[in-house]
Order: sequence, then C-alpha cells, then structure tokens
Amino acid sequence: MTTATYAACAIASYLLGSIPTGFVWGKARGIDVRTVGSGNIGATNVMRALGKGPGIAVLVIDALKGFLPVFFAPRIVSAVAEASASAAAHAAATVDVSLLQIICCIAVIAGHNWTCWLKFKGGKGIATSAGALLAFLPLPLLCALGAWGVVFGISRYVSLASITAAAVVPVATWLIVGEPKLIIFTSVVGALAIYKHKPNIQRLLAGTENRIGGKKGS
Repeated sequence: MTTATYAACAIASYLLGSIPTGFVWGKARGIDVRTVGSGNIGATNVMRALGKGPGIAVLVIDALKGFLPVFFAPRIVSAVAEASASAAAHAAATVDVSLLQIICCIAVIAGHNWTCWLKFKGGKGIATSAGALLAFLPLPLLCALGAWGVVFGISRYVSLASITAAAVVPVATWLIVGEPKLIIFTSVVGALAIYKHKPNIQRLLAGTENRIGGKKGS
C-alpha cells in the first residue's frame, strides 16, 4: 500500500506540474510563447510577450502547481489512513511524510520542466520549485527569495537572480534545517534549476541576456 501511495502521489504531482500554464495562456491570446523572446513558457517570457498582468498570473499559477501537491498529499494520505476500516489497513497506509513531500516536489517540478503535453519540453521550474518548497521548507525558501531580490535589484537579470536563489537554497537548508536528506534534496533541486538556465548562463557570459526594464545586454 505504501509503495502504491508514493507512486500515485508522484503521478498526480507530475500531471499537475505538467500543465503548461504559460503556453496555454499565450495560446488563449493567439501567441505561441515558444516562438517569441527566449522561447520559454515561464512567467518571465510570458511577461515579455503578453505583458505584466499575464506574466504575474502565470507566475502565481506555476507556484501553486508546486505548492498544492506537496502541501496536501500528506494530509490526504493521512485522512485516507484514518478512515481505513482496519488497523492493518491504517498501518499499511502510513508513509514517511518528508519522503512523500520530496517525491511530490520532484515529480511536480519534473512535470513543469518536461511536460508530456509539449513533447517533454517545458520551463525552468523556478516558480514551481518555490511553491513546492514553501509547503515544507519555508525558511530556506525565504533566504533564497531574499537573495533573489538583492541580485535582481542590482542586476535586473531575472535569470541571474534565479540562479543565485537556486544556489542559496541548499546552503540555507544546511544551516537552518541540517537534515541530510533535505540537504541532498535541495542540492538536487538547485542544481537542476541552474542546469535549466544553461542558455541564460551562456547569454550572460556573452552579454546578450535580456534585462527587465533595460535593453538586451545593457
């Protein structure tokens, strides 16, 4: 029962994460956001293509995609276990909550980054990762968001701020939480986010990355 529970939550999390919010929003406006700007389906490119309002809406929805399964999966599983008719069924339904949250978090980020609806191509997962981490690692996330704000305020580069935040999360988890499996988990999430920014890193080094409120490379 426990293995089936983990698997069911992982599949549900992936499918929720795979909803390509930016792509759907763009299509509703008659624009394929994959063909404009950076070609990414995330909030920053949606903001460039469609404006601040749609960009913020996509950001919030993508964050909610991450938050909902990580926050609610343990509660739903617990409720089902408590409603089980027998003690044996209750025991079989018992899961490691932190492990379940990690599984849901990885699955929902994977769904966003490699959505099955767009030939397994998707976004960079920053908003979705932030929403997922908010559900069970709020203090490390707060540190990362602080670093994001400082770097963005100075540079006006969303990508550089996101890369910095991704690097801060595992360090903050180590300093604040100290649990080895969570340090490893956030290190993987951070490394994945940085890897997904490889084209941005190349443009930053070349001086051709777009700034918010500024000209390309300026």
